[in-house]
Amino acid sequence: MTLVAGIDSSTQSCKVVIRDAETGKLVRQGRAAHPDGTEVHPDAWWAALQQAIEEAGGLDDVAAASVAGQQHGMVVLDENGEVVRPALLWNDTRSAGAGAADLIQELGGGDKWADAVGIVPVASFTLTKLRWLARNEPSNAAKVAAVCLPHDWLTWKLSGSTDISTIKTDRSDASGTLYWSAKTNQYRPDLLELGFGRLLQTPEVLGPTGIAGHLPNGAPLGPGAGDNAAALFGTGAGPGDVVVSIGTSGTVFVSAEVSPDDPSGTVAGFADVTGRFLPIVVTLNAARVLDAAGKLLGVDHEQLSRLALSAPAGADGLVLIPYLEGERTPNLPDATGSLHGLTLKTSDPAHLARASVEGMLCALADGLDALIERGAEANRIVLVGGGARSEAVRRVAPELFGLPVLVPPPGEYVADGAARQAAWVALGTAEPPVWSAEPPESYEAVSVPLIREQYKKAANLLG
Repeated sequence: MTLVAGIDSSTQSCKVVIRDAETGKLVRQGRAAHPDGTEVHPDAWWAALQQAIEEAGGLDDVAAASVAGQQHGMVVLDENGEVVRPALLWNDTRSAGAGAADLIQELGGGDKWADAVGIVPVASFTLTKLRWLARNEPSNAAKVAAVCLPHDWLTWKLSGSTDISTIKTDRSDASGTLYWSAKTNQYRPDLLELGFGRLLQTPEVLGPTGIAGHLPNGAPLGPGAGDNAAALFGTGAGPGDVVVSIGTSGTVFVSAEVSPDDPSGTVAGFADVTGRFLPIVVTLNAARVLDAAGKLLGVDHEQLSRLALSAPAGADGLVLIPYLEGERTPNLPDATGSLHGLTLKTSDPAHLARASVEGMLCALADGLDALIERGAEANRIVLVGGGARSEAVRRVAPELFGLPVLVPPPGEYVADGAARQAAWVALGTAEPPVWSAEPPESYEAVSVPLIREQYKKAANLLG
């Protein structure tokens, strides 16, 4: 049996899965937590990775490994490869004004950015964080010799190298930086210089089965992936399958032949792990909306789900706009959550629970609409992530999306995608291995337009 390792270094934790390269069978796994916050020193990720590897039984017997990770995080290194300051994560919004807004204006508008790199600046993307660093911490900025992303840095650490010129990345993660174009497969050094004020060492961008280094046992390290691209690869989603992932962030994405080039910035033109594109819409507020509702009501997730399903569709007009941490899509970094339609009739736990589920899903349904408007094929929804474990989410989703909803068995789909990439590298095949999987649960329901109509009316009040 040829074993491969897939690693998911997410916002909240690090997961390691060891799988059979040919069948995908899970052999063993490990996990370790990450610290909270939107600013984290990469050493914390490295410590968590070592703990997760140990819990998974080590990597000495694997034939290849690959790392997938949270996208956009700014990891800055000096000329000796030392971390200059803690990484600013994707969900850190401090660069919204002096970073994102100014960069849009300086290049001449969102359409210029969409044409250049397929995405429009918002606070999530790496270049906006570099702009913030240059303006707000000039002494730290002066020390920076190289910039990379979380999965790039971890792959480099696993390789044992200390030379910043040997850092590697992949198309999917590079496409979320604002200074690399998925359409041309090239860096845009002029945009990096525009954002930071000077050029920096950037990782070499590898193809789908490129070698990013080697483990101590000589096994190759795959190019890795951004978390969403890895999740798509891990689910085995096919044409017309739109993946909706409900985790720390909410994401709606699909594999496509062409970049969407959306000048509004709603749809980002990322890349996938196979050489295609990954049009995606991302929200900051997803599963933690359910966490917050459960905390407010003093119930666990199972109880929250039961409460939500006991209330009618549309919650009798109660609408939650779930911008609890600001929002990325729409681009409202300073927004807060709001509750609309509160009456004596809706002032109970069941209505609030229902409104929290519907509000979170409505934001993601808006993302699906945006993908379709930019030409994406959408035949069914593949629902994954921690939020997909909620029975209420599963049953309400088809009412809002207007499509059949498939829910695969719970799994670590980002880590699985990384493992499948590692298997592709280890086996040396022209196409990625096809792994067998348990059949998903299927949910269908009559569309309830009222829910989204109420949501849009309430959201429009924000301007």
